[in-house]
Amino acid sequence: MTDPATKTVKAPRKTAAKPASGARKLVKAAQTVGDGGPVDNFPKGRRAQASEARKAAILKAALAVFARQGLDGASLEAIAQAAGISKANLLYYHPSKEALYVAVLEQGLSLWLAPLSRFTDGDDPADAIAALIGAKLAMSRDHPEVSRLFALEMLRGAPLLKPVLSGPLKAVFDAKVAVVQAWIDAGKLGKVDPPHLIFSIWALTQHYADFAVQVRALAGKSLSDKAFMDETQSALTALVLDGVRPR
Repeated sequence: MTDPATKTVKAPRKTAAKPASGARKLVKAAQTVGDGGPVDNFPKGRRAQASEARKAAILKAALAVFARQGLDGASLEAIAQAAGISKANLLYYHPSKEALYVAVLEQGLSLWLAPLSRFTDGDDPADAIAALIGAKLAMSRDHPEVSRLFALEMLRGAPLLKPVLSGPLKAVFDAKVAVVQAWIDAGKLGKVDPPHLIFSIWALTQHYADFAVQVRALAGKSLSDKAFMDETQSALTALVLDGVRPR
């Protein structure tokens, strides 16, 4: 017989560690890339338009400051000054520097993930790869700070982006690796390594954003120069396609 006073103590159930709230927000944003959302067709009043403009100005200023100085080096005072508003006004929209940093990363995710998610195994490989190179170069030209900010986040160990890297980005990456492998199996591409092909395209195109100062110093030009942009896109496309063509 058991002693009535004796109770069986159950071991506490182990639960998987959840990412911090900022990381969860970024994962959700990454998962909705390309899904589209409800379209707001209602005209906004002047006050709402001013508020939206102020939010956009804050995010643009924050992106520029964070891309130069990183999360630790940036200050809310510097961001507020760059946005042309007071620090108190900035805090009305974003309660902390970390919250603002997450908002900036969230905005950048849709830009960063979109180009890779576009091609399918039904596409012509040469056209799809050329389009990916063009889209990534356009990002390096038009949104260089986004690439630089992600590079800085990687260098600090990607504490916020790690759940995105192992979740939504990994899912998109694996799906596109499968597309490239299908092209290879069909004889449309040479025997290349799909992950390294994607890594190489990222490295080739993002170099013009992350090392823009070096590019301008050595080439005397930047992607904002249309002739140099066209030249760069043609050169990189030829370089990649020559390496992946069937032999």
